[in-house]
Amino acid sequence: MNQKELKELIEFLIEKDIAEFELERGDVKVRIKRAGEHTIVHSHGEPRYYAVPPVPAAAPELGAAPVAAVPAPPAPPAAEEGLHMVKSPIVGTFYEAPSPGAPPFVKAGDVVEVGQVLCIVEAMKLLNEIESDLAGEIVKKLAVNGQPIEYGQELFAIRPKK
Repeated sequence: MNQKELKELIEFLIEKDIAEFELERGDVKVRIKRAGEHTIVHSHGEPRYYAVPPVPAAAPELGAAPVAAVPAPPAPPAAEEGLHMVKSPIVGTFYEAPSPGAPPFVKAGDVVEVGQVLCIVEAMKLLNEIESDLAGEIVKKLAVNGQPIEYGQELFAIRPKK
């Protein structure tokens, strides 16, 4: 296991919020434990240290003035009459493209047909293509790439074809 693979593994563990991981392949042992500020990686009995930035805390600093409430986000496009909302049929992770670095399946302004793939929702390591159930124009993407989504969560707003 080289340094690049270790770095990718650490980034993956941070992304998935995994605090502790251990791997043993032949004579190679790797143990990663995230504890606050540092991650320690052991390989071949030689200790190697990689600093991993901690997740930023939401607590205000001492002596800081209280923060005013964040204003409510603008009304979703559903307020516009006649828009159709494509909702997630499952709980999972939203992906706007077939692979990292690939262009998204659709973007705002694209015209879609019935059955056209809009996105992928990963659930339990299965990639589920979410298809348009209506022909029309994509007005807005309502989910964030790589973020968890809930059952029934609105993913896209589509203006139906007239």
